[in-house]
Amino acid sequence: MSDTSGRLRARRPLRRAFVAVVSTLGLAAVAATAATPSASASAPPPPSGWNQVFLDDFNGPAGSGVNTADWQYATGKGYPGGPANWGTGEIETMTSSTDNVSLDGNGNLRITPRRDGAGNWTSGRIETNRTDFQPPAGGKLRVESRIQVPNVTGAAAKGYWPAFWMLGAPYRGNYWNWPGVGELDIMENTQGMNTVFATMHCGTSPGGPCNETSGIGSSTTCQGTTCQAGFHTYRMEWDRSTSVEEIRFYLDGVNFHTVRANQVDATTWRNATDHGFFIILNVAMGGGFPDAFGGGPDAGTQPGHPMVVDYVQVLSSGGGTTPPPTGNRDAYSTIQAESYDGQSGAMTETTSDSGGGQNVGSLANGDWLHFKGVDFGSTAARQFSARVASGAAGGVSGLVEVRLDSRSNAPVGSFAVGGTGGWQSWRTVPANISSVTGTHDVYLTFTSGQPADFVNVNWFTFGR
Repeated sequence: MSDTSGRLRARRPLRRAFVAVVSTLGLAAVAATAATPSASASAPPPPSGWNQVFLDDFNGPAGSGVNTADWQYATGKGYPGGPANWGTGEIETMTSSTDNVSLDGNGNLRITPRRDGAGNWTSGRIETNRTDFQPPAGGKLRVESRIQVPNVTGAAAKGYWPAFWMLGAPYRGNYWNWPGVGELDIMENTQGMNTVFATMHCGTSPGGPCNETSGIGSSTTCQGTTCQAGFHTYRMEWDRSTSVEEIRFYLDGVNFHTVRANQVDATTWRNATDHGFFIILNVAMGGGFPDAFGGGPDAGTQPGHPMVVDYVQVLSSGGGTTPPPTGNRDAYSTIQAESYDGQSGAMTETTSDSGGGQNVGSLANGDWLHFKGVDFGSTAARQFSARVASGAAGGVSGLVEVRLDSRSNAPVGSFAVGGTGGWQSWRTVPANISSVTGTHDVYLTFTSGQPADFVNVNWFTFGR
């Protein structure tokens, strides 16, 4: 793909040095031989000291779609307003059709590329609704899936590109801030090879501290059964408990690649990791990654071979902080902006405002914060106020809006904000809102006529 696409994913041409690593790491992984469990195995229970954050065992009737309470379909040839062909040069059209994405009735998800009579490819790409997967301060995060990549090899596999990966939450809704917001490729495979790749993307592209568009990556081989012939377990552990923060990648329990914070400068690491991530499962056809290994798809490529996913599980361990509240918030108390349950486009930073702590920053057009279970009581709230700051240039301003229960609902109130004299020059801005009673999810959304950041938020509250 072009270096000017502004997009993400390691689907760039792999360098020769990267290919050479395959054979070396494959020898080191011989000790990792593991029996292949049955195709309908359930996710293992969390080990001692770990808590389950997310699980989908993909149980459901054969031919049904995924649970949209947990997953959303990414469809078409790219995100709206983002780079074409998902920024990677892949050629398929992603759909939500059960022809491409469906449960098999035996506890598995199948993502199946198809080709029609005119030679057009379709496939599937699903992403978690949640964008908040990250380790607690001083703790660890484990993201794991048990997968059989498409069981096709040789010339018939030309152009296949299955992947299990994660993107930094600020990418959702922006689509042009890769690779700075971070990408963690837990498993990529191509061309039916018995080789899997793990990569972290960060920094700037091309080149930069993370060697984009290749990223910081490595590879290994599946032992016992090939990656195509059986299920294997792919895992990422992001560890904030070590003296140097690190992200480790595993195949069948064996660590074959580690990226440490001291491999790049502090700003690059912070920009790539100081936020949550969302999880993606997809099978692409064609693009930069297959191109590095011979290209495709072509007339000899055989459609209809699915990536089969047994489960996706997220666990956390340790840490000295309390997770953000997930409900029962008092609308009339001070709600700290950094206590969000979900977000897009935001970052947290230390605030100089009275009381200390953190504020949420880098808020621009299309960004949002989600706060679950805000209780307004039986007497209507009619006022809203927020503590905000802005170092935006002259002529740059925008709206801070309050929406209830869905980002697509009309705002119940808003106020405009422009420059306040600096990103830590705080003021409290009041606004009227429509009468609100009961308990609602609250979304703060940010709308502007310019793409530039226009506001930081420290806290907000409601009044009667």
